[in-house]
Amino acid sequence: MELELRHLRTIRTIAEAGSLTRAATLLGLAQPALSAQLRRIERALGGALFERGRHGVRATALGELVLERTRIVLPAVSELQQEAARFARTRQEPERLRLGGTHGPLLGALVDRLAEAVPGATVTTRASWSERELAGLLAEGRLDFALAGTCGSAAPPDATHLVWREIAVDPVFVMLPAGHPLATSAEVELSALAGEDWAVVPGDGCFADCFTAACARAGFAARRMYESDTASCVHLVQVGRAVGLCRATFPTTPGISTLPLAGTPLVWRHVLGWHPAAQAPDTAATVLAEARSAHAGAAARSDSYAHWLAGNDLPAGA
Repeated sequence: MELELRHLRTIRTIAEAGSLTRAATLLGLAQPALSAQLRRIERALGGALFERGRHGVRATALGELVLERTRIVLPAVSELQQEAARFARTRQEPERLRLGGTHGPLLGALVDRLAEAVPGATVTTRASWSERELAGLLAEGRLDFALAGTCGSAAPPDATHLVWREIAVDPVFVMLPAGHPLATSAEVELSALAGEDWAVVPGDGCFADCFTAACARAGFAARRMYESDTASCVHLVQVGRAVGLCRATFPTTPGISTLPLAGTPLVWRHVLGWHPAAQAPDTAATVLAEARSAHAGAAARSDSYAHWLAGNDLPAGA
């Protein structure tokens, strides 16, 4: 008889159950059938694997050797089957792309780009305020790609198990109501906004800490923070209730001036993430290239960002 994986699983079940009776129940076999199968396995391996006693069975020295090998072989085969299934799904279903992203226009722009680059694909989206939630969905196989961001050089979430690639790095701009005394300035010192209230969007990254540190370096602490969705933050700025922070690619909006902060105290790094075992390299390369093109398009449409880029570079290491 030639040894098979099912035989190794049978040996492990007998050892874990501690008796042939319990093992037969777990395997859905009659005890005589299991005993006969065990004898065939033992003949194939050249000796007894278990000693029978009044209180059950106990592995022999040969049995311990075989059991030690099953602890390596069976998980390895199981992992191989899972990876092969993921790879097969990736190769057979290239038309499905499940995208996730945090707030901002980049997710919509990427969907638009992929409609032209991969015309046969079915693209679905999921938005979240949480970079950690998006990373979890990637790890669980519930998303194919995720657009996220980090403050400066901070590491993206779960960087050990996921692949993250940089799309672009932007300076962080400030949003002022059109009637604000500084709204027509070429740039704004962060310290000049010490007396303002702030409108901010939620998130679980380090940006809030980075902003607090930047304010401290400028000599003040933010007076009041209104945390809300993007539309509400825009409204609070438009009516003069607060000022806000935004990415440099923030689209032109009536009633709002977007201006660079002098010295670029804050930068935002756009990243694209995926699980390396779940994506074919050519698919990942296509999505990354289209994400970078989507960002470049957004930057080109922003007059304030284009003007800033003409005379500035991002700080080293951003």
